[in-house]
Amino acid sequence: MARSELKRSGAKAGTHLRKKKILASARKLFWQKGYHSVGMRDLARAYGCQPANLYNYFETKEAILFEMLREEMERIIQSIERFEEEDGDAVEQLRFIIASHVKAILSRPRSGKALFDVALGILSRRNRNVIVSMRDTYERILRKVLRRGQEQKVFLTCDEKLVGVLIASMVTRTKMWFHPQKGATVDELADLIFRFALGAIQADETPHDALWRTKGRMGKGIKPI
Repeated sequence: MARSELKRSGAKAGTHLRKKKILASARKLFWQKGYHSVGMRDLARAYGCQPANLYNYFETKEAILFEMLREEMERIIQSIERFEEEDGDAVEQLRFIIASHVKAILSRPRSGKALFDVALGILSRRNRNVIVSMRDTYERILRKVLRRGQEQKVFLTCDEKLVGVLIASMVTRTKMWFHPQKGATVDELADLIFRFALGAIQADETPHDALWRTKGRMGKGIKPI
């Protein structure tokens, strides 16, 4: 590789790293003060630079928010996109989707909680459409797995769109209240949500039986909120 190419590659890596650090600072600040109470000067101060330098990486505060949301959706989709076409055990695929989603959104629980109710409404139409499109991709993959489970006779016949939205909503809302000290780890929470969802749609037993089996296995470790 030529010296000029090495230099460009190094500069690109440096820019990427600085953006990551800016996003980390912004997440913390948004959680502490709230998105609407934070300005670009605050973000620059938290990162340790002049506001003019911050604009070299993000033109607006909304651009920072958009990148946070895009990164989160990207992490979720990349781990499950193979299930759209890959045949396999639908039950295990559903388990993996739920676990991946829970871990992705709880990897940064503070910023997730702070942005939960404000994010999409703040974005410009163009940026909002990008995030909505990514969300639609996630829901499409989930619906495909639910349909696959019906074809395999392991899931009851159901409205895949409605069930998919219910599962996604159940996972997403965890960022509003979850804390490890509430009595469950992230892995345990993901497993509980999976078993709860499976209990409602599993074909070889009643939802009542499945839910009570789940309660017997995990209920003792989870405290009321």
